[in-house]
Amino acid sequence: MKKKLLIRDLTLRDGQQSAFATRMSQAQVDRVLPYYKDANFYAMEVWGGAVPDSVMRYLGENPWNRLEKINEAVGNTSKLTALSRGRNLYGYAPYPDEIIDGFFKNAVDSGLDIMRIFDALNDVNNIRSSVKYIKQYDGQADCAVCYTVDSKSASNQDDRSTKKNKDILSLFGGNKAVADKPKPVFTDSYFLSKAKEMVALGADMITIKDMSGLIPPSRVASMISLFKKELNVPIDFHTHCTPGYGLASVVTAIMYGADIVDTNIWYFAEGPAAPAIELIYIFCKKLGIDLDVNMEAVAKINKELFSIREELGQFDTSKQFPKPFNPLTDTLPVEIDKQFDIAINAIEKEDEVELLKACQSIEAYFEFPKPNELVKNAEIPGGMYTNMVAQLNQLNSIDILEDAMSLIPSVRADAGLPPLVTPTSQIVGVQAVVSAMNLKKGNPKYSNPSNQFIALVKGEYGETPVPVDPSFRKQITGSPEEIPYNTKNYKYHDNPVLTEYGNVSLAKTEKEKLLLELFPAVANGFLRGLREQEFLSNKEKDNTEKDSKSNIGDNGDIIHEEITGNVISSPMPGNIFKILVKEGDVVIKNSIVIILEAMKMENEIYSPYSGKVKRIFVKPNDRVMEDDVMIEIV
Repeated sequence: MKKKLLIRDLTLRDGQQSAFATRMSQAQVDRVLPYYKDANFYAMEVWGGAVPDSVMRYLGENPWNRLEKINEAVGNTSKLTALSRGRNLYGYAPYPDEIIDGFFKNAVDSGLDIMRIFDALNDVNNIRSSVKYIKQYDGQADCAVCYTVDSKSASNQDDRSTKKNKDILSLFGGNKAVADKPKPVFTDSYFLSKAKEMVALGADMITIKDMSGLIPPSRVASMISLFKKELNVPIDFHTHCTPGYGLASVVTAIMYGADIVDTNIWYFAEGPAAPAIELIYIFCKKLGIDLDVNMEAVAKINKELFSIREELGQFDTSKQFPKPFNPLTDTLPVEIDKQFDIAINAIEKEDEVELLKACQSIEAYFEFPKPNELVKNAEIPGGMYTNMVAQLNQLNSIDILEDAMSLIPSVRADAGLPPLVTPTSQIVGVQAVVSAMNLKKGNPKYSNPSNQFIALVKGEYGETPVPVDPSFRKQITGSPEEIPYNTKNYKYHDNPVLTEYGNVSLAKTEKEKLLLELFPAVANGFLRGLREQEFLSNKEKDNTEKDSKSNIGDNGDIIHEEITGNVISSPMPGNIFKILVKEGDVVIKNSIVIILEAMKMENEIYSPYSGKVKRIFVKPNDRVMEDDVMIEIV
């Protein structure tokens, strides 16, 4: 009987997030769904990650509708999966059980079958509630161990190898400083212990989640072997191709017994995304492994994805289409077909160098992106890299990309060596960008740390793999003491009545209230837009709409009174999240007056002056650029 391998297709979530900044619209998704119904994937990852935020933020769409429409179109032919980050769900704060409960109830009701649950710190306590509630509502808990590497000064070897090296050095009079270097943190035994804790909580499967694509084939072989030996649940393997390991590592995972692997379809595959299923299909044919996937339907999806990728061109980081290829109809050149055999033989011989050379030759032939050495050296996820590029382009600051990338390892080390996966990848990445901007201006590296970076260093996100230096914690938070987050202190976000839209609440349903809790800044603007549309569809716009027009000229331009007082300007581009003062208020120096959302992080803006608020030039949800005047103080 043939061995069977299950495939989780990532195209509609992780694929588009990694390669196209999560800009795929519902209309584009709808075009491929009829073919997905015939494709017979074991599972389709379609939701979670950056999708709920992005569809509101950039597309003005309802994220709950995204999941429900896919469920309606695909039915039971594939399990629908999503990604969530433990107690943080999709927000940047640890949530109380009441919110986690409501979220999973609504997610399963909307069509979700499997939730891949991870914690950015690998703190298993942070996934406990999510496992409980997804199973309570008859969904499956896919618990992910986040693979990461030690800092550049530490070895990535297992405990046994480290001890052996020390013994050898001792026997031959080796350098004591080398022998006594810091013990590695992220060993195979570390990851196995986390997986065992997750299984004890009730995990239905375990994913080795390599969000950075940093796991080499040799490490895949040791971890998959260990997990299959020690765990009694299915093992899924997830990686990315950015640094050049992806294809080789997935084939290694298959040959060492992984039950499920994650892939993308051709035009959304490789580069910063996961390997292409078409290449995995060829490897499996040679290995005598059954995928049980309808590759004819996959080819139809791929044909549509070509057009969609062209439409997403402005967000396409690599700008590099691979050669067209259909493994059912196209014949490989003899020399390329041979590379597949060489790769398989290299895995059997445990020859990683030959394996990587063969797989990268295959990828080069099809003109997939070359390994990204910058990403590899910075030890970051490909999706994090594409997000940074998109954000810096929006800030007109792409010139500092290399500086920001070079700061990531030190920022990560300062914050306790967290694995780089959302939200810590975003928190560390944004801090690196802001730090690069600070240094460029001649300011201290950690000027204006975001609220989320402060919370991470304080201990509010959970236990970091390595303790944060108390002196650094004091520098960032004001106290050397670690202070865990207490969800009992969680404050629910305001749900105001909108008098301008007929006295309706901003969030009208339970699902909308959840959006407001998980994405307070972006959901506020999105829901206001919905309420306005509803109001205008039922009633013509009131010509006497309440609006301060005393300073509007005949040509419609705003007439500004000359500024004579001190001004508070925006330190960076962003969106106004909250204004904490009103005109006429008396403020004291160094008090918080505005919360600015920049690159999805909340930044507290302090008044450099004491005085009275004369004028406020912005309102919530306004977009501001660097140095835009926000408040006048007299």
